[in-house]
Amino acid sequence: MFVVVFRNRKRADIDGAAYGADADRMEAMARALPGFISFKSYTSGDGEVIALSEWADADAARAWGSQPDHALVQAKGRADYYQDYTLYTCDQPRTHRYERHGG
Repeated sequence: MFVVVFRNRKRADIDGAAYGADADRMEAMARALPGFISFKSYTSGDGEVIALSEWADADAARAWGSQPDHALVQAKGRADYYQDYTLYTCDQPRTHRYERHGG
């Protein structure tokens, strides 16, 4: 598995409807790609967003990162939406799980 963590803060003056439409379209496109596993996004009380995506492998994640429509929206994000962001990636993350069974 390959994990991508996208930490970001939006600009105060963004067009929220345009951002939402772009984000929804990008998520639908990512979900349709080979190797996609999951995507979730979390917003903290101070406005920082953490978007977490899981991919079958690094090649699948890189294919998404370089997909032409995604590249266009990435450029739009830098120009119109994001104050700042940091991208973290991890190939074969060490995983610990716990799951309660029963009552």
